[in-house]
Amino acid sequence: MYGNIFLVGLMGAGKTTVGRALAKKLDKRFIDTDHEIEARTGASISLIFEIEGETSFRQREADAIRDLTALDDIVLATGGGAILKPENRACLAARGTVIYLRASVGSILQRTSHDKSRPLLQTADPRARIEELLREREPLYSEVADIVIETGRPNVQSLVQDILAALERRASSPPDAGRVS
Repeated sequence: MYGNIFLVGLMGAGKTTVGRALAKKLDKRFIDTDHEIEARTGASISLIFEIEGETSFRQREADAIRDLTALDDIVLATGGGAILKPENRACLAARGTVIYLRASVGSILQRTSHDKSRPLLQTADPRARIEELLREREPLYSEVADIVIETGRPNVQSLVQDILAALERRASSPPDAGRVS
């Protein structure tokens, strides 16, 4: 039921945590793109960024997304920058339901403040960097999303319930009814 579900959003929006819970609830396989890349390379995302740079990492990410979106019956948590490449957005949009987990800058900062494994936040002003990333990526997340879920809710289970309700509304509406927020 509901086919593939792909989660997009900025780092710290809850894609992995919510994705795991959603997959369990729907009895689907959960996959995290970053974890898949680490398994394929035997290196952490931070190390890939450090040694190969962001451009090379983004190509590895595109390869993983192309392969993973071809699978059936999965919940996929993508990396925050996965939507930067048009081919990734095309794969996501064509092969499943895309859910944008939208989080505030404050929430993202709180959730990522002690995480040293996020190369894009290793800067003197993480808040300014998050604001910059959100400005750059928000239009792309919105463009590819079938459903937008605000992650300001207090717990994972309530977010999962919000997603299930949105999926149900989408499944019962006419095909040309557009996005659900």
